[in-house]
Amino acid sequence: MSTSNEPVSFPAGLEGVYVCNTTLSEVEGLEGRLIFNGFNAIDLAETRTFEEVWFVLREGRLPSQSELSTFVSQVEALSHLTLDEYKLVKKLRGGEPMSAFRSSLSAVANGRGFKSWMNRDKAVVAEEIMTLCALTPEIMEVLHTGRKPKLKAGNRGYADRYLWGILGKQPAEADLRALETYLILTVDHGLNASTFSSRVTVSTGADVGAALTAAVGTLSGPLHGGAPGPVLDMFDSIASVANVSNWVAEKMAAGHLFMGFGHRVYRTDDPRSLCLKRVAERQASPRIELAKAAEAEILAALAAKQQAKALAQNVPVRTLRVNVEFWTAVVLEHVGIPRTLFSSTFCASRMIGWGEHIREQIAGNKLYRPRSYYTGSKP
Repeated sequence: MSTSNEPVSFPAGLEGVYVCNTTLSEVEGLEGRLIFNGFNAIDLAETRTFEEVWFVLREGRLPSQSELSTFVSQVEALSHLTLDEYKLVKKLRGGEPMSAFRSSLSAVANGRGFKSWMNRDKAVVAEEIMTLCALTPEIMEVLHTGRKPKLKAGNRGYADRYLWGILGKQPAEADLRALETYLILTVDHGLNASTFSSRVTVSTGADVGAALTAAVGTLSGPLHGGAPGPVLDMFDSIASVANVSNWVAEKMAAGHLFMGFGHRVYRTDDPRSLCLKRVAERQASPRIELAKAAEAEILAALAAKQQAKALAQNVPVRTLRVNVEFWTAVVLEHVGIPRTLFSSTFCASRMIGWGEHIREQIAGNKLYRPRSYYTGSKP
């Protein structure tokens, strides 16, 4: 037997490798900017509805009023589970919410007979994608409550149906708008792990249910999808503004990892975080003063640590900033979403982005087939 081959040099985790073209989103990490199909994502989040942004991802432009009305009606018409589907989803309740949703999504797609998209009418396939996205609020409502989805007469769209289902009552306008802002900000974010997974899966000719299920499975991992729940756990541990300094000093000394700080791509402020901080300030949440104090104290402590590290290693200082999860925790808690459903809420948003990436992949498909470098023994 010969000795192992020497490994070649390549970007681990495909870091910095381009694998597809897309018009859907661009994350400009150095500039701290997020673009959705030619539009500034923050501007959209602060001024538009979720359906308008969904339309932007699909069409590359804002809809006219009549187009928006038609689009909203189309999504609404596809948003209801059948009685048999309700019973099936109810049986899948229990355990981790994301796992239950993954199973439910796969079961509904299978029950509706979704097949490979190849050699089929692309309009029909696009409606299958939209159907699974539109059904998401009702699926999550059943998984959360166990009851048949409430009739939501006069609802104001996707975000309203989702929050109404979780709360069990029609949400206040301010809470709905806060959630809608969050959903828009997180609807898509470049070629992250789950989005890549959805494109790889559908590139094989798999049905769209399989591709969306693959994305949900990828998102369920602890290294992807953020940590807004643990941010609230951190606030609970700190307890009060007066305790912030001592708590941070103690955790820094112990080498603690602070939830809601740092980002893989952004090297300046995460623009989504800045936007959600403004939302939190308008909410006047009981958490707001504690969150601001913790943010300032942790940022100062991290800056001192990074400066010392840079000096010791003679490298440039890498400044850590607050990421989107930090202020997400404050906003979602205030609108009444349980922290156990924070990942599910993120998923409810990202379903739309995944769906549009799947549609884009199908339109110009090329099977993903990267290579691995063999480092084992030769026979």
